[in-house]
Amino acid sequence: MCSLHANSGADALRKLTTLPLLAGRNIDAGFVVPTVASSIDLVVHAELDRTGHRHVVEIVAPTGRVVDGTVEATRLFARRGSALEPTGELPAQREKLDRAGVDPAAYLRVGA
Repeated sequence: MCSLHANSGADALRKLTTLPLLAGRNIDAGFVVPTVASSIDLVVHAELDRTGHRHVVEIVAPTGRVVDGTVEATRLFARRGSALEPTGELPAQREKLDRAGVDPAAYLRVGA
């Protein structure tokens, strides 16, 4: 688990793939981007409102794929008004959830 400053879930994934490249020539995007795509399970994006309170505005799940050099992700939850609501999408990388006996559709209220 980590935290970083970003403007969206997608922006957080871009930062996660860019920051290691600052280490120098011993590491490159060809290694970093696929590693982030396959190893990050969820990104929870929170914003600070005018009153100083943080609110979760979206939750995204990387698909494990890299498209045009960018980590592809599926938005699972999005803020609509004052509520965080499921989008109806399911995470693409479900192997870990399956091994743990977790059905993401039940948590995401898909088909309910």
